[in-house]
Amino acid sequence: MRTMKHPLLILMTLFLAVFCAQGVFADGIKDRMLARLPVINELKAQGLIGENNQGYLEFRGGKKPNADVINAENADRQAVYKAIAARQKTTPAFVGQTRAAQIAEKESPGTWIQGADGTWKKK
Repeated sequence: MRTMKHPLLILMTLFLAVFCAQGVFADGIKDRMLARLPVINELKAQGLIGENNQGYLEFRGGKKPNADVINAENADRQAVYKAIAARQKTTPAFVGQTRAAQIAEKESPGTWIQGADGTWKKK
């Protein structure tokens, strides 16, 4: 019976983590973000957008195709950052900056990334 306590505890912890995470995505944010991903990836591949140092997408020139998609993505990111900040008792700006660093690390080569100092470079 003792061996069952640990797996049950792990299972309960995972359930709680998933349940809490769903609160952020309860209004369909996750689905919307996934649906926009192909457009975002294409715009990144074309060099038209990049990831700024605040955790948001930003146009890199005068052309702004699919601006509605980028604006919607940034609005959903803002909602996610706000929800995470409330749970972690911090600010949405801090969450966004932290997320920006994570995104920069994982982004594909050739993607525009804004450094902490505000300068842009291709990864």
